[in-house]
Amino acid sequence: MFKQTFDQLPETIWVTAVQVATVWTAPASPREIDRPALTNAVDMENWLSSLTTTEKLAWSEDNLIQTQLLYGDVVQVIETHGDWAKVVIPAQASKKDERGYPGWVPITQLRQTTKTVWMKEKAITVTAKNAWMQDEQSQQKIKLSFMTTLPLLAVSKGKAFVGTPQGKGSLLETDITVHTRTTGLEPTGSGQDILAAGKQFMQLPYFWGGMSSFGYDCSGFAHMMHKSAGYIIARDASDQAGSGKEITYQKALPGDLLFFAHEAGKGSIHHVGIYAGNGNMLHAPQTGKGIEIISLAGSKYEPELCTIRRYWKKES
Repeated sequence: MFKQTFDQLPETIWVTAVQVATVWTAPASPREIDRPALTNAVDMENWLSSLTTTEKLAWSEDNLIQTQLLYGDVVQVIETHGDWAKVVIPAQASKKDERGYPGWVPITQLRQTTKTVWMKEKAITVTAKNAWMQDEQSQQKIKLSFMTTLPLLAVSKGKAFVGTPQGKGSLLETDITVHTRTTGLEPTGSGQDILAAGKQFMQLPYFWGGMSSFGYDCSGFAHMMHKSAGYIIARDASDQAGSGKEITYQKALPGDLLFFAHEAGKGSIHHVGIYAGNGNMLHAPQTGKGIEIISLAGSKYEPELCTIRRYWKKES
């Protein structure tokens, strides 16, 4: 999916140049308290710790945030307005735009490069929860999120040397996985692998629009845990529910996705979780709560279950 879309982009591309770039609904969406997320160096942990639950709730209630980008992610800039760029994200499929998920990002958080420079034969993906990238002087530079992908330049003495929007950097080999750049991680992970990836983020606070290991929303969590097993799925729950293999509840296995809809499962889809086996679900619930495992029986979600989908490949 990503490779086909990427091949259609012009030779000059844009990539994310900050730890995590939040993609806003409009240039006017960020509030004064969100200013730390708009600069050309972002510290997600400090920004999030400075906000109250009520202030975070406004991201969804006032439709301020759409999604997020990780360091080095590729975008297509389709419009500019002052200091802002309207982008589409090829790696985040969405019915909102066939080219990729749309939204607005401060231009200062993007850098121009070329496909030739960025699409090396090999790349790395951060497979630790977080990983510190060092600069050429071996100083800690940026704390990268799980699933950050960068072009690989070389591997030596326990370090992977990578290309970045600001020059060369390095990461510990123990924090990354090397793979072919155009394909990403191989789609060989099992449902148990998806579940195991998710469990490492237990109690991580919910973040509306979140796509990083500093905070996920429900569908961002499902998307990234599948990506960690090599499966690229759509960004939003309503899109995710329209693909994959449909599974009955009786045949559900760990790693399957459970979808929930308003009006006792008959209305619009509003939530997704990862089946954890034995009637349990791993999910990112809502603002003010952390990632958790709950029993479906007797929960508010039980009567809203509308479909179950499997994207991973069951071993024969």
